Order: sequence, then C-alpha cells, then structure tokens
Amino acid sequence: MRAWTVASHDDDVRLRDVPAPTLQGGGVLVEVLAAHLPAYTKMVVGGNRGGLPVPLILGPSCVARVTDVAPDVFHVAPGDIVLDTALLDAGDDDEILVGWIGLGGSGAGSERTDRMRTVWHDGVFAERALCAKETMVKLPGAENYPDPARLAFLPWLCIAASGLHAAGPLAGRDVAVMGATGQLGGAAVLVALAQGAATVTAVGRNKESLDRLAELSPRVRTHRLTGDRATDAAGIGPVDVALDTLGATPTADPTMAAYDSLRGRGSLVLIGGVRQDLTIAYGDLMRRRLTLRGSWMSDDETVTTVWNLVRSGLLDLSAIELLTVGLDDPATALDLAERTTGLAFVALVP
Repeated sequence: MRAWTVASHDDDVRLRDVPAPTLQGGGVLVEVLAAHLPAYTKMVVGGNRGGLPVPLILGPSCVARVTDVAPDVFHVAPGDIVLDTALLDAGDDDEILVGWIGLGGSGAGSERTDRMRTVWHDGVFAERALCAKETMVKLPGAENYPDPARLAFLPWLCIAASGLHAAGPLAGRDVAVMGATGQLGGAAVLVALAQGAATVTAVGRNKESLDRLAELSPRVRTHRLTGDRATDAAGIGPVDVALDTLGATPTADPTMAAYDSLRGRGSLVLIGGVRQDLTIAYGDLMRRRLTLRGSWMSDDETVTTVWNLVRSGLLDLSAIELLTVGLDDPATALDLAERTTGLAFVALVP
C-alpha cells in the first residue's frame, strides 16, 4: 500500500510503497477515509515541534472505516465509521500521540512511553492503518454523512471543545478565543457558537480571517490584536471564558490581555503553543476568584459530544473551507497546508 513516511530526523516526507498492516492484539485495521493535514506539519517533520519517533508512517488522526478487529476488541466492528484520535493513554500521565509528536504529562516521556511508541508508532497518512483500540471512537450514523472529508476536521473541533468544557457550560456566557484566526481557534469559535455562548469574541491579527468569522453569526465579535496589553484587554472583554489557542508568540502579552479581560469568577484555559511564562499576581487571581486551566487533546466523551453536534446540525461544517489532496505529491500538499489558516484546512484523502 502507499503511505507517507519519514525515515530519519533529517528526512523529508516521502510517498512509499510499504507492506499493508497486519492485525495484532488490541488492534483495529482501518481504511483511511480522510485525515487532517495540520498547517504546521512541515515544522513537525523539520524537528521544530519536537522529535518524531522515526522511522514511521506519519499522521496523527483520521476518519476511517473499520475493516477488521482483533479478538479482544468489542466497541467497534467491521463496517463502523470511526474517529482515530491518535491519543494512547496508559494512565499516570503516560500518553503518546501515535504517528506524531507529543507526550502527555510533563512532556519528558518515560520508559513506558518509549515502549508504547515501539508497539504503536505508525500513523494514518496512508491507504490503510493499524490503530490501537484505545484511540478508536465510533461515529454512529457517519456512514450517511454526505461529505466524509469534512469530518477530518473533527479532531481539532474536539481539542477546542475539551478546552472550552474545562471552563464549564457555555450557554449564555461570553467567550473569547485567542488566536481565532488559526485552525484550532477557528474550531473553537464554531464549538462555542454551537454550545450556546451568548457572544464569542474572535481575537487575532489577520483582518480577513476575522471578517470571515464575523459572518458566521451575529453573536461573533472581533478584536484585532494591537500588541498593547491594556488596549487588547479592553477590546476583548469583559468575558466569562477566555480560551488561548495561540501559537509561539514573541511575548505573553496577548495571553495576559485575555487574563485581564476576565470577569470575576472567570476562567482562562490554555490549549495553544505559547512558549512564554505567565506572570500571575497571586492576590488578583485570589480576589477575583479566577480559574486558570490547561487542556491537552480530548477524550472519547468529548468526541461523541462534538459528533452529536455535527450530526444534529447544530455545528455546521459547511462553514469550513475544505481543500483536499491525495497521496501522490507530499511536498505540494504540505506547502498548501502551510498556507491555510482560520476555517480553511487540508484533508488528505488517500
């Protein structure tokens, strides 16, 4: 079968013919229907986001059709449409993302995560894949969804939803999304609207992307970052929930502007890639009764919740600009993905 592989840390993504995966205990064989190609995939392969467990078939998650299951797999069956979350959790903060970078807990890894990566290392940018049963979530009724490639955006919607859920119910509350012009931020805007937020303030720097988000609903406000913490806080808030999806920023000022924008008893949830330290005044956090939370990836319950929002029509994926690529030309596909932002994304359809 054909797959995108990375052979070494100094290798590019290459299309290769590789042996088809074979079933093993705890495993699920799938036909890959569509996989999200993250905008930062080139950075991952280049080593700028952490080390890949090479050699491997690349790819962190996908929507797929089950073709076979091991005897100890009972929650999915051949013919089911599933989401492969790629998140394999052994407990005690030992978590890996199969086929990708990323370790749970401290991020340092352990002897156990090394063993996990030895057994489950190949991802899903391929025609078929062998996935761990723990990463499989069934999507009831997805066989009738008219555009399966669009469902490749589900993992990002679920990561955003997990962060929002960490702040409690959203209905009737004012929400701000920092970095809303990125793909994860755009996903968060969609989820917050679907879950009944009174207002959603989309915050970012790209005016074109902000204008597009404003067209989603009268409940969407926008704020274009100025770089001045006080000015940005005033433009964002007051809000009950701020979700930070920002990437590697030169300063922590945008994140701290979100913190400043919170009402009393508000919550700031971090799910992005900011590399800066946050200086929080002890007394301010205490007296305003604020909550600061971290959220990483998502769980099966969140996947089911988000899928039900999509299935019911409350979360309309037609708002997303879908671009599709095949396996034939990895370099061109990665260049296309790198140029996408906001509600545009690239789906790899093997």
